[in-house]
Amino acid sequence: MCGRPISVDDEAVHSDEPAWIPVCDLSRLKAETIVRVAGRDMLVIWNEGDVVACDRACPHEQADLGLGQVTAGRLQCPRHAASFDLRDGAITAGWPSPPLRLYPVKVTGEQIWVEEPERRSGR
Repeated sequence: MCGRPISVDDEAVHSDEPAWIPVCDLSRLKAETIVRVAGRDMLVIWNEGDVVACDRACPHEQADLGLGQVTAGRLQCPRHAASFDLRDGAITAGWPSPPLRLYPVKVTGEQIWVEEPERRSGR
């Protein structure tokens, strides 16, 4: 047997530290503006010099926001006239919708990372 067996009581298994998902290089995001996170319903967006991560589905009508446009710090929904503020996820005033969910992002060197949302156990 190589190494030691993993126990469900191991600290590493129950860590409350966030897990980070590698997404793409910063140069790719700058060129494309919106990049889908592989295997997740999330997007990474280049917004006026900042990297923003959010849900891919519009919380109002579930449209694919990856098909939207980024203008003046807002992500435009491709299905309707609403847009979301990329600083806090707030929807255009007057729309009956929760805000767009945003996720923590970090950039190390040229690599963009997004915090995996299901990781925290709350212990």
